[in-house]
Amino acid sequence: MKKTIIGVMGPGEKATVTDVQNAYELGKFIAQKGWVLLTGGRNVGVMDAANKGAKSVNGLTIGILPSENQKNASEAVDIPIFTDMGNARNNINVLSSDLVIACGMGAGTASEVALALKANKQVILLTDDEESKVFFRKLSPENVHVVESVTTAIATATQILDRSL
Repeated sequence: MKKTIIGVMGPGEKATVTDVQNAYELGKFIAQKGWVLLTGGRNVGVMDAANKGAKSVNGLTIGILPSENQKNASEAVDIPIFTDMGNARNNINVLSSDLVIACGMGAGTASEVALALKANKQVILLTDDEESKVFFRKLSPENVHVVESVTTAIATATQILDRSL
């Protein structure tokens, strides 16, 4: 039986303290639901925090890494996938996810959200960036769900997944 894969995308080096805290909690809740966490796999920001959150409750984590080796990979990634593709890996991140949760916002995250919407994926935005909320909602109001908390993000993900089964 196929496992549900939840992609958590967000800033690396430029992640805020709130982004990192939210990502850790997202990873934890995703694992507790029995879902698999997929991130960009690096050892910084949202990626690292989400992986650590999932591992804190023995969750399964996948990291789609931009490099060709373990350098800069999060220690909390169970299955590293080395692409040697740099930011081009963003399309792999979103296409491999059943839905995407954007935790925070940056240029890389915005590209992942746009790619997810282009692929008709459901996207949950957990960000304080008001311009991003307006922009992405305008692009795809039926696929963008804006939330204010981790618990609402997980509840929204559950509803989306229940509808798609």
